[in-house]
Amino acid sequence: MRILNSFTVAIISLQLLLSCVQQKDQINDKIDYPENVINYVGNPKSADDRSFFSYSDQGAWFAYGFPDTSSNIIGFTGPFIMTQENGIWISPCLSNLVLENEEGKDLLNKESINVNQKSYLSHLEQSFVNEDIEIKQQLVFYSDEKAIIKTEIRNVSKDQISFSPIVYGNFFKSGFHINNDGQVLNIKSEKSNSNGRITLLNEESFIISNSDSTYSIKLDYIYLKPHESKEILLMQSFSFHENSNEHLENIDFDLLLNKRIQEKTKQLNSLTEKLEPEFQIDDYQNLLVKCVQTLQNNWRVPAEGLNYAGCFPSYHYVWFHGFWAWDSWKHAVALTYFNPELAKDQIRAMYDFQTLNGFIPDCVYRDTTIEANNYRNTKPPLSAWAVWNIFEQTNDESFLEEMYPKLVKYHDWWYTNRDHDMDSLCEYGSTDGTLIAAKWESGMDNAVRFDKSKILTNNTNAYSLDQESVDLNAYLYAEKLYLSKIAQILRLEADNKSFSTDANHLKIRIQQQFWNDELGWFFDTDITGEKYIEAMGPEGWIPLWANIATSEQAEKAMLIMTDSSKFFTKVPFPTVSADHPKFKPDGGYWRGPVWLDQAYFAVIALKNYGYIKEADQATQMLIENAEGLLDKGPAIRENYQPLTGKGLESYNFSWSAAHYLLLLLDE
Repeated sequence: MRILNSFTVAIISLQLLLSCVQQKDQINDKIDYPENVINYVGNPKSADDRSFFSYSDQGAWFAYGFPDTSSNIIGFTGPFIMTQENGIWISPCLSNLVLENEEGKDLLNKESINVNQKSYLSHLEQSFVNEDIEIKQQLVFYSDEKAIIKTEIRNVSKDQISFSPIVYGNFFKSGFHINNDGQVLNIKSEKSNSNGRITLLNEESFIISNSDSTYSIKLDYIYLKPHESKEILLMQSFSFHENSNEHLENIDFDLLLNKRIQEKTKQLNSLTEKLEPEFQIDDYQNLLVKCVQTLQNNWRVPAEGLNYAGCFPSYHYVWFHGFWAWDSWKHAVALTYFNPELAKDQIRAMYDFQTLNGFIPDCVYRDTTIEANNYRNTKPPLSAWAVWNIFEQTNDESFLEEMYPKLVKYHDWWYTNRDHDMDSLCEYGSTDGTLIAAKWESGMDNAVRFDKSKILTNNTNAYSLDQESVDLNAYLYAEKLYLSKIAQILRLEADNKSFSTDANHLKIRIQQQFWNDELGWFFDTDITGEKYIEAMGPEGWIPLWANIATSEQAEKAMLIMTDSSKFFTKVPFPTVSADHPKFKPDGGYWRGPVWLDQAYFAVIALKNYGYIKEADQATQMLIENAEGLLDKGPAIRENYQPLTGKGLESYNFSWSAAHYLLLLLDE
């Protein structure tokens, strides 16, 4: 076993550094924790350019990137605004810098500039250096509404230099309008209620000019002797609240940056303490930070239609600017290890939309004029699992008291609205009677097991598929056990006993109805429970994840799970067995690619029955064989090609990051 050498040393060194830093330029020159784990470099060519990624923090609805070295930009690209449409770049660079000399020319010969760019969990920083001038820029989020950019201009020549700094910008699209009051630039949009502002901080003398879509801020002429420097602080803010747009007087930027560094270091420490021993080596530090960074970039504070904070599935994908039900449960389990308050809010964000009969919608959005909340279906019941995990990490009994009646109401909803033949086994379904929404409810939209499914009417606004799904009933079994545990903590003994008894009955039903002993696998059945739907998929190991299977059943399932011709592929646990005729590893969505939530459940399933060696091998394969996962730069993907490891579908995917993080932890 190797110890986490440089990573642990780096964290300790950073803590010592932060405790003794006195001078401003010492604060982040020596940051040693991983940098540039996601590549944010790229120049947006249009408002809709999604060819590269952007950085955000504090739950902000806007984000930034680095200009590539071939550009003429001295500033940060963007911002990428998530309050506008489904996310657009408002500008190539909203605050670009030139240093204008007496002849009106830019002192910065951009062809001879050397550029260095570094991203951290805490902030972005970049430097531009030529033979005469060094420009150092740092960007840190003051809050969810405000980003502060510090620009330090230093004379590195042997002679005095003089110039007037000019900050300027323009918009990609029409529909934005600029006005100024002599001190602050105000940005209004025709398509969003968010208000923007650009403010110079700690400056008394400057001239603002603007058209409707462009602006410039010209500072007084500056004379710098050799080694002298000039600092400029600029704030960009985007807020839904008029009264929160006040500018900040006399901000101590380095103190703010120091605070952010300490926050992120504390988060990393809380995670490194829990790392599995085999992952306490240098090779995995990038992945650890990449997981946290992905969740951080997808974090959003409450706004308009959303009353609680949470994480998007992916800010980068145009249709993922909202909160999804089972995504939220999965995000929350990972978040509780380093940001438990956000984990709680991620749960609340979905339960805020619970209907009177207990139903939780599939997904919800900030602005329903862009995309309507989806009440056509819900998602698999994993919220009690998430709430219990939060309690285990926080010991917050008040959170259990808050959530328990809501969890029970949702649990009961399934049996009232998704049990067509009233046999205490539920089916996936929809509220609008459509087959597609019923498939969505499983979370496995186009899974092979639903190819011949039909829809059945239960009651008003309640429809079921004509098959009983083993994973759904295994999730409900697990929910009963978690509700029993919560009831015990809350001293609700009757509920504790009732849920425990129901779980025991359901466990036997699942063992008997869904298990095919000849094939050694758990399958969905038709509505009568008499015919197996023989398509091997992840639903077959969910009873092992829930500790439902007998030891004999688990052993047979394990042999299939670890068969390289079926599920133990290069990246293990595809969404249908690799020897199935409908296996489609490229672009098959739920017909072949590996999804990290189901892969994580498979690893836990193996561990539950003592197959530790197989579980550890699978974990290693999931991490080391997925394209770019351990490398600096590439983003975490929505799913992975099981035979080649190629990343598929959307980038910067939260539940993949969440489950990779859980795989790393000693839990």
